[in-house]
Amino acid sequence: MTITPGHGDDQLRDELVQGGWRALPRERIGDEPMPPTAAYEAIRADLELDGSARLNLATFVTTSMEPQAKALMAECMDKNMIDKDEYPQTADIEQRCVNILADLWHAETPATPTGCSTVGSSEACMLGGLALKHRWRARVGDDLTRRPNLVLGANAQICWDKFCRYFEVEPRLVPLEGDRLHLDADSALKYVDENTIGVVAILGSTMDGSYEPVAEIASALDKLAANGGPDIPIHVDAASGGFIAPFIDPGLQWDFRIPRVASINASGHKFGLVYPGVGWAIWRNQDALPQDLVFNVNYLGGNMPTFALNFSRPGMEVVGQYFMFTRLGREGFRVVQQAARDVAGLIAENIDQMPQFELLSRGDETPVVTFTTTDAAQGWDVFAVSRGLRERGWQVPAYTMPKNREDLAVLRIVCRNGLTSDLADWLLRDLHDTVATLAREAHTDHELSGKEAFHH
Repeated sequence: MTITPGHGDDQLRDELVQGGWRALPRERIGDEPMPPTAAYEAIRADLELDGSARLNLATFVTTSMEPQAKALMAECMDKNMIDKDEYPQTADIEQRCVNILADLWHAETPATPTGCSTVGSSEACMLGGLALKHRWRARVGDDLTRRPNLVLGANAQICWDKFCRYFEVEPRLVPLEGDRLHLDADSALKYVDENTIGVVAILGSTMDGSYEPVAEIASALDKLAANGGPDIPIHVDAASGGFIAPFIDPGLQWDFRIPRVASINASGHKFGLVYPGVGWAIWRNQDALPQDLVFNVNYLGGNMPTFALNFSRPGMEVVGQYFMFTRLGREGFRVVQQAARDVAGLIAENIDQMPQFELLSRGDETPVVTFTTTDAAQGWDVFAVSRGLRERGWQVPAYTMPKNREDLAVLRIVCRNGLTSDLADWLLRDLHDTVATLAREAHTDHELSGKEAFHH
């Protein structure tokens, strides 16, 4: 854009001359201020290089909300969640959300639930893990020669590795084996002992979207305890499934209906349908959360209990969660989550008919479709498919499975709210086109290599 002195809009020219043509700061802050319009346009242009959030099928995180939700959240971005004395209504809304989740997950005392909001499931997992560790320490006493351990599948989210490293707990990662791509009861029992603080069962594996059999794992641990073995609690990492199962799998036994489940976490910013970042941690009852982990803080004139790794954070995400509970209700959540599962089923059905692919999950638990290549995919792999789809705007990740199944490379499609059946049709068309292109390229390469061999 060229501005000729003496022509054009004076205000725009002044803003551009004052700072709009300057490069954005990278290594050091600029010497002079930049007008807000110029700063906005420059950064906005920079962000246009990002991929489309709606076509990002790699993430579980919510990428769209209604305008009313955005407006309400924007009005609360300046409210500090930790200052419950100054913002009592925001604090009360947080408690209402805790009440709702405790009821959905069948807590023992839904009228007086024990729980809190967090920045996301990672923080919620760490709070759940800390509670397990402190309860174990209270059981075994002050013998510091005993090292606590945590049993979980190798498919667990990386936040659990962080918890174990940060809080000095031995991670006992149960490796995958054959077609078993997550933790089950038999494999869990092989790794527990008297120093196990808990078993983590995942309701919605990051790797393939599958539900781990919480009830079966609990039953195996019940038998272990009844036969004189250690009495080991379960934490359910329901980062995704905690907002799915209550609405479309109501008969599934995975939550506090199972007596051995001590705590549950979930991500409000995944299938809770809220922008990042908000998570939730709920305990079975007050006894499941050791009180020595709860701090009473005299902050800005008010005395308040707090259990968190973070302190100050905006109230907007919690308000966003309450908006979604209010806006959708139980039936609305059922419709939204069922629609996501239906789209996943549509995608899975079509991929299942392609001889180049083998389905590993069909989206009939968490709406996630994972698949790998077969022998019919000659000359290309899942990573080539991922690159081909990215050229068409789709972000579909390709990765290898964890320990013991690193030989298995897969593609994963997360079917979130917003991935309509029409978009799914376009995705499938682009997948077919990508496969056809890869097949042609592989055939051409094969012919060229054959000619080179002939000439030699």
